[in-house]
Amino acid sequence: MLKKVLIANRGEIALRVVRACRKLGVQSVAVFSDADSHLPFVQEADEAHYLGPSPAADSYLKIQRLVDLAKEYEAEAIHPGYGFLAENPLFAQACEAGGIEFIGPDSGAIDRLGDKRHAKGVAEEAGVPVTPWVKCAGEADAETISAVESIGLPVMIKPAAGGGGKGMHRADTIEELKTLIPKAAREAKASFGDDALLVEKFLPKPRHIEVQIVADKHGNVLHFFERECSLQRRHQKLMEETPSPSLSPEQRAKICDDAVKIARTANYVNAGTCEFLYDEEDASWYFCEVNTRLQVEHPVTEEVTGYDLVELQLRVASGEKLEIKQSDIKQTGHAIELRINSEDPFANFMPSLGYIEAFSPPEGEGIRVDAGYHTGDSVTQFYDSLIAKLIVHDKDRRAAIELAKQALREFMVVGVATTIPLHLNLMEHPDVVKGAFDIHWVEKHLSELTKRDRAGDAAVMAALMEYRRLLKVRSAQSKAGEVAFDPWSASSLPRLR
Repeated sequence: MLKKVLIANRGEIALRVVRACRKLGVQSVAVFSDADSHLPFVQEADEAHYLGPSPAADSYLKIQRLVDLAKEYEAEAIHPGYGFLAENPLFAQACEAGGIEFIGPDSGAIDRLGDKRHAKGVAEEAGVPVTPWVKCAGEADAETISAVESIGLPVMIKPAAGGGGKGMHRADTIEELKTLIPKAAREAKASFGDDALLVEKFLPKPRHIEVQIVADKHGNVLHFFERECSLQRRHQKLMEETPSPSLSPEQRAKICDDAVKIARTANYVNAGTCEFLYDEEDASWYFCEVNTRLQVEHPVTEEVTGYDLVELQLRVASGEKLEIKQSDIKQTGHAIELRINSEDPFANFMPSLGYIEAFSPPEGEGIRVDAGYHTGDSVTQFYDSLIAKLIVHDKDRRAAIELAKQALREFMVVGVATTIPLHLNLMEHPDVVKGAFDIHWVEKHLSELTKRDRAGDAAVMAALMEYRRLLKVRSAQSKAGEVAFDPWSASSLPRLR
């Protein structure tokens, strides 16, 4: 087993890795920027060292600085988390060159699968269907237009080198194609340093299904079933769940088998996710891409299978052989994850920055909260808006939805706006309850999901005013020596319901 791991990330995923390391007796090394010096992952790691200024380009994206720190503090391996450098083959190469174990696939696999065009080639080699597509060099020349006409409009334009919705555009006509391809190429260059594109057949009502795989260095590849991630806004996932409500047991077995075929063909090692677009009308699916890293939504898989995916990553990176058999991995119950972002859904999801006066997550059986912040922390402009993930697990999908609603109502965040009201509306919508949605559903129903509840707003405002009044009273009593009071904690104050 590895003895010491440097975590090249921040927030809730860094804290998640710290705790997995502690479970295995592995020393954890956190690195932090100026903006993050106060966050929980810094406090909980065995060691914490300064990385650089707050902008990611000056801290979490400094490849050589991270490798040098790992060497300086004698960390044998680096866990990249997700985002930042997690899918950057140059980072994996730098680790390899420096004698540091990169906790993920090797640089060759990242390079090969990180480019959507190459990944589709791997899927085709594995005999897995892919959506009809054509290469594009960044301009709508005659050859590209002819190729697009052969697969048929509408189409989706995508950066070849990255994801997350950046640089993605739908084109319904050739005129739109001519305008959007150069625009997408510029955006891809700015986001990923590569303006290469692909143009893919647009499926009108697909669902987003992804399969979790883990592979060791001894040729063993396992799947941990699928996740449904169709509820998205601007290609950013809002809710993830497992099992998918749209798949039959037979379909589930086949799509998971396809993911294993792709991983084997790519000689993949460590954790990864194969993503598919599922056409519910003709019950067929098409390979989309591989995420060569741990996913934000990995907790739902952990909840239904009982396996700790970060622990498995660490074991694989240590050279251990997976002792699990595919038949050992079962799905039990239903799990849902909701991303709690510091955004205002009633103001076009504008980022909400500032000081968190109180952070009181829900507790109870079947409720899990992976949070990167707590009371007294500040949300800054330097990083993404994810402040916590709410995960619930219950006996079936209907029970999990009810538990999610209960947990959302108990989740108190004061000081910044969050997406909690949006998620409550989502959980109460009849289509979501029935599982009747596709990847375009949220955009079509956004006005319903962001409709204000005036009576509810008034109740929350009244509770907030009372909370702040009590905060002042307790603070005054503390100064007078009447009570012991920690201004950084809201544990002694009433929760907002």
